[in-house]
Amino acid sequence: MQKREQWGTRAGFVLAAIGSAIGLGNIWRFPYVAYENGGGAFFVPYLFAMITAGIPFLILEFGAGHKYRGSAPQIFAKLSKKWEWVGWWQVLVSFIISIYYVAVVGWSISYFFLAFNQGWGAETGDFFFKEFLALSDGPLDVGGIRWSIFASVVAAWSICWVVLFKGVKKGIEIASKIFMPLLFVMVIIITVRAVTLPGSLEGLNWMFKPDFKALLDIDVWIAAYGQLFYSLSIGFAIMLTYSSYLPKDSDINNNAFITAFANCGFSIISGILVFSVLGNMALNQGVGVDKVVKSGVGLAFVTIPKAINYLPNPAFFGTLFFMALIFAGLSSHISICETCVASLMGKFDLNRKKAVTIYCMVGLFTGTIFATNSGLYILDIVDHFINNFGVLAAGLVEIIFLSWICNLEVFREHINKTSDFAVGNWWVFCLKFITPLVLGYMSIANLIGDIRNGYEGYPGDALFYFGWFLVVMVAVIGFVLQTTSLTGAGTPGRSAHSNR
Repeated sequence: MQKREQWGTRAGFVLAAIGSAIGLGNIWRFPYVAYENGGGAFFVPYLFAMITAGIPFLILEFGAGHKYRGSAPQIFAKLSKKWEWVGWWQVLVSFIISIYYVAVVGWSISYFFLAFNQGWGAETGDFFFKEFLALSDGPLDVGGIRWSIFASVVAAWSICWVVLFKGVKKGIEIASKIFMPLLFVMVIIITVRAVTLPGSLEGLNWMFKPDFKALLDIDVWIAAYGQLFYSLSIGFAIMLTYSSYLPKDSDINNNAFITAFANCGFSIISGILVFSVLGNMALNQGVGVDKVVKSGVGLAFVTIPKAINYLPNPAFFGTLFFMALIFAGLSSHISICETCVASLMGKFDLNRKKAVTIYCMVGLFTGTIFATNSGLYILDIVDHFINNFGVLAAGLVEIIFLSWICNLEVFREHINKTSDFAVGNWWVFCLKFITPLVLGYMSIANLIGDIRNGYEGYPGDALFYFGWFLVVMVAVIGFVLQTTSLTGAGTPGRSAHSNR
């Protein structure tokens, strides 16, 4: 069995973990969620969710990965061979995310070049949906491949291949040390310019003006927890894998707090950036900010480009913004792919170069469907189902297994032994009760909602094939992969099942 790689420096690991946590959702999802859920008052449940669920779960995954040192399936197999399937379930969820997430990175690459001369034109919505994506009539009307998008996706996969091919220390760590500082610098530069725009204060007022009545709404608190789970990369094997490369004397608790607060800080800065620009756009159009605010791909590829058209130096602002999207997307994509690559290496005893090459080639060709005329529709459906019934459900099963079936004290003992400060009973209480209750409520609510109402008016057969069927198959294949022996699972040492 090959010797397990390690991070070269603590900063390398922390930057890589932050890079995984900080992704496209911080820029296009967090500001809108805050705006929709009480504005400035949203930060109360958001910070509460981070302290009671986000950070405790992150500490647990860092500790489990550091103690048992392997890919996610290997870690679960060391804890209990019967639970190896959970690791494979998470890895397969990561695989699905990687093949559609890279499509959005590809769009960002294309828009980076369009930004030099505002190639999206004045009618940014028509350009994005009709010309750039050339959307078909629906998800089952696949049409053909959009070769310009496919070329950008190839470029994104190529960057990912180069980074992963070089390994943890010489690839991921170096890339993180380049991407993350540059990302923060670019976002800060854009934000400083954005807050000086006419109308920016009005935009910020829309996002940050607190509505404290929202704190009485349970859905606002659930939205805060949901944002944390989606943003921190917990519950689908990434942090388990990254922490497995840590040296033995690593400070688990400090690393988790730094990662969580850096992610939170970046989200807030992104909110200031986005709503400053939206405030300026609303002023120029003579409408309220509520008339221009959007979330998701509509914000990034329709609203922001239109807002850029109004700026004094649109090429400067546009290229910086889409370069920031590229860096945020690539850092997250690399972490997702590493989770799968590490599992292939552990399961089939492949060397890194072979595993990376196979994975990237399979990912590229499997994900080609997202570069077709129906790509956006399929991406929307797959993203919804994989996040709601893959990430959340897998995270729920993981937290129940590690907190209730395993002995949580074994993890706490290991974590505190390597950390400058110790976690106490609050950590145990949060993991045993608060986190599973919230994840369970969200999973059940999402399931009931989708069964009753469907999703976004898509045809039932499209929701079946790209949604329900896909989610079930991910879980089933996870069980199938457990049936063969795990190469190099190793000896767990003191088991987390110990009653100590």
